[in-house]
Formats: sequence, structure tokens, C-alpha cells
Amino acid sequence: MIHIVPKPTDTPDDNSTAMVTAALRQIGADFSVLDLDAIDPLAAEVSGDLIWVCGMKQDIHQFECLDVLSLDNLVINPPDAIATCASKVKTTALLLKHGVSSPETLFTASRDLAAAFLARHGKAVIKPVYGYDGIGVCLINNEGDLGEAPYYLQEYVPNDRDYRVFVIDGEAVGAICRQSPHLTHNIHQGGTGTPVEVDAEMQEVAAGAARAVGAAYCGVDLLETADGYTVLEVNGTPNWHCMAAPIPQLLAEHLVEKERAFRKNGE
Repeated sequence: MIHIVPKPTDTPDDNSTAMVTAALRQIGADFSVLDLDAIDPLAAEVSGDLIWVCGMKQDIHQFECLDVLSLDNLVINPPDAIATCASKVKTTALLLKHGVSSPETLFTASRDLAAAFLARHGKAVIKPVYGYDGIGVCLINNEGDLGEAPYYLQEYVPNDRDYRVFVIDGEAVGAICRQSPHLTHNIHQGGTGTPVEVDAEMQEVAAGAARAVGAAYCGVDLLETADGYTVLEVNGTPNWHCMAAPIPQLLAEHLVEKERAFRKNGE
């Protein structure tokens, strides 16, 4: 059985959960929708199955539920990977540890260190540690714009576009170029997406980022620089807006394959 945790931000016009359940239904897969807020994970109501997290609330209860459920089920993405991707700090640390290119980054509670970083770079991108869809991401060039600690600052890489690469099981299966006239190119912030071919370097960098954070599937955001691609963020419950690749079908096939392997290994 495949249990699906639905994305809480789904809307009638943008329903990721429904797209994948339709693909699962088309290939005859057995699935159900799992409401993490309506179960007691300690009661072992769900055991020996695959749980796919299309999306989840960023709250303690849902993370704890998934952690407990992962003891007796195969959870995709694993709770640790989802938690890692939710934290820009942990994601950056793992990218650096595994040698995956990322813009120079500072995380500190020291205003002096933050001011020195800003002075050295002239300008920097400040981001919330926990956030999504580009909300709260700003370009600053003045110490007075730092606000309250802690500070997560990245060097500003001049650009007019970025790339969202969708990775499943270590393979970059689709990508879009996102463009906008402002700092963030997220579709939810008014950016436009155009499908692009996945080149060899894009595959290498995006797959390396997925391995670094331990994600079975993810969306990797890249910037293209003179030295190649660099990773901005990794999303553990990604959207696939504007992609030409049949992401719902690919995800459905991946889930069925993993569920069969998990069941076989448990027999």
C-alpha cells in the first residue's frame, strides 16, 4: 500500500497531490491519502507500507509523526531529508561537506560578523532560515538592513534567471529556466518557467545535491556562473511547474517500484 501525505498548499488549479494520485490510479496502484493530523503514530495503524510525502506543514507534530512512522514504514522523502531541506543552514552545511558548489554563505548571531561579510561583498542576499517560495529573500547593502539575528547571508551572484532541476532517485529527470525582473525567480513570486534540457553538468550538480541532503526526490535550484552551476537551495517537497517532463507519472512509477522492493525485502 502507498500512503500519500497531501501537500497543504494544494489548490484546485494547482494540485500536486491530485496529479500524482491520478497517475497512480492510471497504473493500477493501491494507494490512500494519509492525514497526519488525524492519526496516532504510536498506535501502529500504518505499518510495513510506503508513505510518500507530497507536502507537509512545517510544525513539530507532523515532523514527529513522520519520524515515528519511519520506524516501520518506508517514508519518501525520509523525515531527516525533509527537515534538512527545510533548514537553509543544514542544507548549506551538507552541500559544503560533500563538495557541492554553493555561494559563499555566513550563518551567525553576531552582528559584527554579519556586517563584516556585507562590507567584504558590498551587497548580500539575506534569507530566512526556514522559508519557501522565495518569501523574505532580500538583497541588502547596508548594515541597517540586517534586522534581527540570527543572520543567514549569501554572496550575491548577479543573474537574471535560475534553474529548477527535478531529481528522482539520483537522476535529473526534468528542468526549467526561471526568469523574472527581480531577485527571486520563483514561480510563486511572479517568475516565468521555460522547460530546458538537462545537460551533463546540471545532472552532476543536482544529483550531488540530492545525495548530500539524503533526498530520494527533490527540486534543486541552480545558478549558472562563469565556473559552472552553483546550488542555491534543495526542496524536499518540490513543485514541478512548467516542466515538460511527465513528473507525476515518473513519481508514480518510482513510488510503485520502491513499494514493491520494500515489500519484497520485508517478506
